[in-house]
Amino acid sequence: MRITAKDSVCLIVDYQEKILPAIADRERLIENSVKLLQGLRILGIPMVMTAQYSKGLGVNIPPICEAAGMEKFSDKKTFSSAGCQEVLEAVKDKKYVIICGIEAHVCVLQTVIDLKEMGYQPVLVEDCISSRNLHDKEIALLRARDEGALLTTSESILFELTVTAEHEQFKQISKLVK
Repeated sequence: MRITAKDSVCLIVDYQEKILPAIADRERLIENSVKLLQGLRILGIPMVMTAQYSKGLGVNIPPICEAAGMEKFSDKKTFSSAGCQEVLEAVKDKKYVIICGIEAHVCVLQTVIDLKEMGYQPVLVEDCISSRNLHDKEIALLRARDEGALLTTSESILFELTVTAEHEQFKQISKLVK
């Protein structure tokens, strides 16, 4: 199944200032996520962002907000982002929900499960998710795939959405991923 730009939305899950210091391989996570979000912006993919209990865990970090071109987020207390009305509004007319964020084994996984159950196709960007413990991330990826999520990488999804080297944004995407 081909993931198409017109049928896609990006869900940015909980890149919060008080959680990120404990996340495994966080520098790589942030670097890949910034590239992904910049590329999705270039391609005009709509985005929605969440924060888990921002009063206690803080807001999303500036590099993520800047890459997404937004600071507005849905403040949630449910682990699943599918519990947020703003998220449901953002995904309602789309088929594919491209998901990045933390933590893979809690908020990201529960979001994948709920969105799949609601009839959406979650697309989990493996190099743009993480957990405090990499084993938890590995198990979350297995469960997500078992639940019906499509697994991809940031570079792969950007080129899939671009489709062809003749796409008007191909050169921008190509330059971004190099």
